[in-house]
Amino acid sequence: MPHGVTRLEVLRGIAAFGATTATSCAPAQDRAGPTVAAAADLQFALPQVVEAFQAQGGAPLRLVFGSSGAFTAQIEQGAPFEMFLSADEAYVRRLAQGGLTDGDGHPYGQGRIVLFAPEGSTLKVDPQMADLTAALSDGRLRRFAIANPDHAPYGRAAREALIHTGLWEAARPRLVLGENAAQAAQFAASGSAQGGLIAYSLALSPEFARRGTFVLIPESFHRPLNQQMALLRGAGDTARAFYEFLQGPAARRILERYGFVLPQAKAAR
Repeated sequence: MPHGVTRLEVLRGIAAFGATTATSCAPAQDRAGPTVAAAADLQFALPQVVEAFQAQGGAPLRLVFGSSGAFTAQIEQGAPFEMFLSADEAYVRRLAQGGLTDGDGHPYGQGRIVLFAPEGSTLKVDPQMADLTAALSDGRLRRFAIANPDHAPYGRAAREALIHTGLWEAARPRLVLGENAAQAAQFAASGSAQGGLIAYSLALSPEFARRGTFVLIPESFHRPLNQQMALLRGAGDTARAFYEFLQGPAARRILERYGFVLPQAKAAR
């Protein structure tokens, strides 16, 4: 945990949103099927992809959402997942080097972060975070939410953006850390924090879009969030079929609606 962020502050946030975060990290479907571990920024997009997959005859799947770093550690310890969608390609590379994946994986999108302010907040959102700078100086900002940068790629990107703008040291004592991207978004939208740096894919969802305002942070403020998926060793036919489906046009359309663009598609624009 970064210096200046107390464990008590984090636990208060977890207590306030325990029911919501438990739901976001629990299986998205109760029916039997292979378990797919997915980064928390996919919690709204991926269930829609599964629906499309099943509408075309695909078998049931079980989704679990959490931080990419935590899932990587669980997979290394033998967690029975058949597929992993990471918010950071480096985690898939690490698993591949350890012989735990079937191949090197495949990119499924590039993520972005946004500055989010909940309804009623005095924080004004702007891409250069100028009002965040002012709010840190004039005392308006008491709590600011990001994912834990130690194991959540979106938290790492948020920290890099704050460092880029020279705000990290001032913001650090006011940070409330979510264990993953979804929990950080809940903290930012709750009203108990004056805002946060959260995943674009979550901010675009109806649940969050109606709870505040947001603006995209320039990509130059942080390293790219290149997101990668991989089949894990021993994956069965259903997981393999879903892996292929995710590379097809129906899945791509859904992911693009939630702000994910493949790096090569972006370069072609």
